[in-house]
Amino acid sequence: MSDSLLWKPTPERIAGTQLTLFENRLRDSFPDIKPGYQGLHDWSVHYADDFWQALVDDLCIVGDWTGPVSAETPEVVGRRFFPEARLNFAENMLARGNPESLAIIEHREDGRRRQVTYETLRRQSQALAGFLKEQGVESGDRVAGFVPNGIEAVVGMLAASQLGAVWSSCSPDFGVNGVIDRFGQIKPKVLIAIDGYCYNGKTIDTRQRVQDIVSSLPTLKRLIRIHNADSCPWGGDVEGLDWEEAILHAPETHYKRMPFNDPLYILYSSGTTGVPKCIVHGIGGTLIQHLKELSLNTDVRPGDRMFYYTTCGWMMWNWLVSSLGLGATLILFDGSPFSPTPSILWDIAEKENIRIFGASAKYYAACEKEGLSPGKSHNLGTLDALLSTGSPLSHESFDYLYREVKSDVCVSSISGGTDVVSCFALGCPNLPVYRGELQCLGLAMDVAFADDDGNPMATGKGELICRNAFPAMPVGFWDDPGQNRFRDAYFSRFPGIWAHGDYGELCPHEATDELPEQVGAIIHGRSDATLNPGGVRIGTAEIYRQVEKVESVLEALAIGQKWQDDVRVVLFVRLREGVTLDDALIKIIRDTIRSNTTPRHVPARIIQVPDIPRTISGKIVELAVRNVVHGEPVKNQDALANPEALRHFDNLPELQ
Repeated sequence: MSDSLLWKPTPERIAGTQLTLFENRLRDSFPDIKPGYQGLHDWSVHYADDFWQALVDDLCIVGDWTGPVSAETPEVVGRRFFPEARLNFAENMLARGNPESLAIIEHREDGRRRQVTYETLRRQSQALAGFLKEQGVESGDRVAGFVPNGIEAVVGMLAASQLGAVWSSCSPDFGVNGVIDRFGQIKPKVLIAIDGYCYNGKTIDTRQRVQDIVSSLPTLKRLIRIHNADSCPWGGDVEGLDWEEAILHAPETHYKRMPFNDPLYILYSSGTTGVPKCIVHGIGGTLIQHLKELSLNTDVRPGDRMFYYTTCGWMMWNWLVSSLGLGATLILFDGSPFSPTPSILWDIAEKENIRIFGASAKYYAACEKEGLSPGKSHNLGTLDALLSTGSPLSHESFDYLYREVKSDVCVSSISGGTDVVSCFALGCPNLPVYRGELQCLGLAMDVAFADDDGNPMATGKGELICRNAFPAMPVGFWDDPGQNRFRDAYFSRFPGIWAHGDYGELCPHEATDELPEQVGAIIHGRSDATLNPGGVRIGTAEIYRQVEKVESVLEALAIGQKWQDDVRVVLFVRLREGVTLDDALIKIIRDTIRSNTTPRHVPARIIQVPDIPRTISGKIVELAVRNVVHGEPVKNQDALANPEALRHFDNLPELQ
């Protein structure tokens, strides 16, 4: 745990945040709330129903708000929030934006830039909703998107949710089997798909994949075809209606208000250990949780330029899009984050006056390896917050962002996941930033880290748990009527307590004359990827943090290999072009790890590989590599962006 203070907001800055304004209004009704974020968090956990009702009122969330805040049940897993309320997600997404203000600015790597106002977004989504309704789409039906991160994806989601239908999307870099493994389970009635896309300077033709997907979805009534790549025009082989025609349909102007807990999104687990789980998220829970996190923890305001580098296959897309519900302007990008130049995302940040910029921890580490200094090469005067997720943001990446991007900015590492389509620990504009730490725990979420028996610990590493119900808990899994698979996934480890599968620790900071009381967190990696040499648990992020300091190493992956009735740590490294792993470099890596951690962290074997497998959303897959090393099957390689990389780990003589 590090007490290295990197940044703190000024009193003037704190006074103007959405969080401060909310706290001031809240204390008019609840004067006993202790000052500061930690006081608000403690109160929100103990009086969660009061908190959620106050949030609905304060944000003026549109709906029919009748009945209690939550339905009391003896189990956390069965509790439902606002069981009698009704609302519409699309109606709320379009309620705050000034009609003439920009809702979306879209960029892609080939230089195309498009934009739409809130009025245009409303007209297009209502027209598409009218077309979907004509095709027989009703509440509960599924509308699927095989789409890039662009305007059409947002319009498609809004049109589906306007009718009370369920939106689910895959990015076009998914293979055919990966898409069918997902959409085949949920049986969509309409598919929206593209003919091709550009990535890393190449145009990828998706027409054959779309044809194969359509032929594998017997419930499909209609294909809507988006022309996205000039060199891949739709032909007669793939029958469907063109997007331009669909959005000229007579509009559906009615927003169907649905029960709070009816489904809105279906997201998917990574699927690297089997067929992906279809995780169903509710309308109201998603909306209220996202608006809480975006408004109070991220300080998104009407008119803000909000960016996150993501695809439609990652939950950060859903999180980003909810910024519309606060009247912000979405900045979307489709393509490689390093094409046509390594600075492309920072170019966009400067050009579009982005205030809140988000990307994965791996992106920031790659920027440092590339030697980028955006703060020197770009005018980032409007930038107030840098967000990071996908994997733990290393201490060194914190240093890099403050040194090379901007010194006066709130760097917020956030952690949650597809399972909750939101966060357990995240940022706060009113709190200091400490090196390597997530600033705070989510409001009204009783998050802790537990020992092996489920007992919460004030200090020390353990399993991330949440001891109370919260609106963003999934409605359940698709086609799991008894909720047996859902309960087994999250509530079997510690009965009645959500076990998320992350391994980390709390970071308490006592109040001083200059700094507030604060409880942050450090995430050390996924629980199922922790290493156990000699029975001592080690988070993989603890090793990666040290390896990333070595200039020659681009990225690394660590596993625990069964060895002589114990486990030994094996580290795989991908090195810079032209660099070969030799005894001298192995010694540098081992010495770096040993001097900054413990001898147990030092790998027994270090092996160079040309590539490291990762999911389509960019996360490295330790479990898949561990299976290959142990001669066990990797059940669903279509979930990987580069499944061919797995062969580099098979039957390695160094591990025999």
